[in-house]
Amino acid sequence: MLLMAVCAPIMPACAAGVTENTTVADGETDRLFNLDDVVVTGTRTPKLLKDVPILTRLITEEEIRKTDATNIQDLLQQVMPGVEFTYAMNQQVNMNLSGFAGQNVLILLNGERLAGETMENTDFARLNMQNVQRIEIIKGAASALYGSNAAGGVINIITKEVDKPWTLNLNARLADHKEQRYGGSLGLRKGGFSNMIDVTHTKIDTYNLCYNTKDDCDFRTVFGGRTWNVNDRLAYSLNENMKLSAHAGYYFKERLYNVDAPDRYRDFSGGVKGEWRISDRDNVEVSYNFDQYDKSDYLVMRDLDVRDYRNVQHTTRMLYSHRFAEDGVLTLGGDYMRDYLDSYQFADGAKRQHSGDVFAQYDHNFSEHWELVTAGRLDYFSDNNDLDFTSKIGMRYRSGDLTVRTGYAGGFRSPTLKERYMRYDMSGIFWIHGNEELKSEYSHTFSASAEYTWRRYYFTVAASHSIVRNKISTSTPMTLAEDPAYHYVRYINLENLRVSGVEATAQGKWLMADASLLGARLSYCYTHEEVKGNDVNQYCPARPHALNVSVDWDKQWCGWYGSNISLTGRVLSAVDYTGMMLDAPFTEYEIHNPAYTIWKVQLTNRFRDGLRLNIAVDNIFNYAPRTYYFNSPVTLGVNLMVGVSVDLEKWL
Repeated sequence: MLLMAVCAPIMPACAAGVTENTTVADGETDRLFNLDDVVVTGTRTPKLLKDVPILTRLITEEEIRKTDATNIQDLLQQVMPGVEFTYAMNQQVNMNLSGFAGQNVLILLNGERLAGETMENTDFARLNMQNVQRIEIIKGAASALYGSNAAGGVINIITKEVDKPWTLNLNARLADHKEQRYGGSLGLRKGGFSNMIDVTHTKIDTYNLCYNTKDDCDFRTVFGGRTWNVNDRLAYSLNENMKLSAHAGYYFKERLYNVDAPDRYRDFSGGVKGEWRISDRDNVEVSYNFDQYDKSDYLVMRDLDVRDYRNVQHTTRMLYSHRFAEDGVLTLGGDYMRDYLDSYQFADGAKRQHSGDVFAQYDHNFSEHWELVTAGRLDYFSDNNDLDFTSKIGMRYRSGDLTVRTGYAGGFRSPTLKERYMRYDMSGIFWIHGNEELKSEYSHTFSASAEYTWRRYYFTVAASHSIVRNKISTSTPMTLAEDPAYHYVRYINLENLRVSGVEATAQGKWLMADASLLGARLSYCYTHEEVKGNDVNQYCPARPHALNVSVDWDKQWCGWYGSNISLTGRVLSAVDYTGMMLDAPFTEYEIHNPAYTIWKVQLTNRFRDGLRLNIAVDNIFNYAPRTYYFNSPVTLGVNLMVGVSVDLEKWL
């Protein structure tokens, strides 16, 4: 009431022209649900979201700001059903996206691959959300455009570009366990030049989950640590048809796994790109990217940093597109990558590999309603002289507010250097052996989706079925005949894996009589995995049912203050699978991980001149697992978060 009284003198100006009539004007529905936004990931050429031939999930800058997420892991769990992050050996993080593990989901930063991995997954802490413009997500095989590792989908994180003479943002967030995040970004633009630099620092204390040693917990401690993330993007427009850009980045993470010898991770990246619009119909893009990811152990008593892992990738790319009047677009491209890996997990030194590819895609519009997309790609890997071909064909039908998409897409993943040459002692429990005879895994994905908008409502439903052949996994533990005490597992190809899924979303946005905006979204994902053969047991498979719910209410109370209050929740079903006792004779046992739900409420306060204050309570129902297992939430209960962000260019 006090707030309304203070704002009352200027409330009429905020609500001018608003009545109880909430009729949607032509085209407003598309703007409400971002269907008029331009995306690039699905076709590698700019298209409106409503016109892309592949169903694409777009996470906008405003959605990212509302979640106040620190990294990609925080964000995806809040906004997407069917994505789950779990712990593995040594408390490393795995991702599962609707039945496909992290090694089958290609993560890009501004369209570029990332070097380095842990447990075959990207280091997700590298991908901070403080200067991100949007994230484009494709579920399902996309290897015809992106090659290896894209059999399960593509996540492309696209950072901001400078669109003002100058911008300066400072932000911070505090949470339980002394979790802290501090960040800032500076953007400058003058003439054809623009530059954006951002810096983010995080830290968190170690905290215990299981205090009672009698509790049957897979892990008892969440290790604290700190990170630094620095990125810079420079661009120069020679004229309206030519643009040059460059980027550089540095990342550092220290994880307190061992107080006397904490783990350290570093990444150095850089690259250049040139874009040339030859004519209204022809465009060329040429780029070079460098990425080096290192791991080391810091020996505190000796003040010595011992590096035991280095992955270096050099990538060059050329992309050409030609538009045939109103009929279609032809896209041609090729990549070359030199991959170097020196790892403590190798017994005989560093390994190198060269890979190259060529690809083509043609989008053909038969009429205003029908579009056909075909694509093919040929990849070569020098390490095993492996030649892989993948293809895609899809059809899009659009009439009024209804869009239907259907198609087939091939996917593949070439064995990594680690999977072929690894020889590593897993903490004295068993050894892991690489396999030089590994074959590439292939997938065949069939999908169909429908999208419908009506006034202030948006509905989508999508179904897919994937058949994965020669799935790369690990065998059950074995022993050597000449040494029964020597236990090992090795990388193998499975007969096949089948993954089926259905995802449905219903969303609505309503303009209220007081000029406030009410929004709600309900997303459900069903996933079914089936492994053929007896060589392996799936570890931490996807939960069959996942539900994400969000409701938010936004109101501009007066000229200097507005607020948004949101409630988000994720409900995950139970999952049952077969595990393996790590003590000889490696007996199997059944594992049941129970269902759980986590809810979060957040209040975002917007003040004049770009000041935002976020107050959030995560896990509002104080859920804590009875025992902590590898895919349970690592929470002790309610977590209070407070964040602040200020755009200083609006103050100065």
